[in-house]
Amino acid sequence: MAQTLAGKDQWFVVHVLSGQENKVRENIMKRVKTEEMSDLVYEVLVPTERVSEIKKGKKSETTRKFFPGYLIVNMHLLDENNQLVGRTWYFIRDTPGVIGLAGTKDKPIPMRQSEVDSMLAQMKEREEKVKPKVSFEVGETVKVADGPFQNQNGIVEEID
Repeated sequence: MAQTLAGKDQWFVVHVLSGQENKVRENIMKRVKTEEMSDLVYEVLVPTERVSEIKKGKKSETTRKFFPGYLIVNMHLLDENNQLVGRTWYFIRDTPGVIGLAGTKDKPIPMRQSEVDSMLAQMKEREEKVKPKVSFEVGETVKVADGPFQNQNGIVEEID
């Protein structure tokens, strides 16, 4: 079970409709402003990474979610007695596209600080270093899909 710092801001995993992560994030952020919730909801993140791929001979970079269907939200959801803060609970639960929070039905479990630190570091690293969309290992057998060696098998000797 996660170590909690009840009564303080904590990070929670929010389950959302897959493919709607950015839209739900935007909805939460807009509602934070219009409903004056900035004292209870601090930050909403869609964990992503930059990946490169080659399509039709051209290299392009795209952003990919590494936890599709989930957001992480820094908010004041549990009070000092580890009870739900109703205003925050209903604010998040009533946001269109939100399915629920990680934990039991009425008892969300905050992320451990070590998990949060690891995820934030991973996001920063993945933002700075573009990762190939399809990764191969040296020595791996691959089948060529296009070009003069189409349908031939080969062994990956080097990755640049």
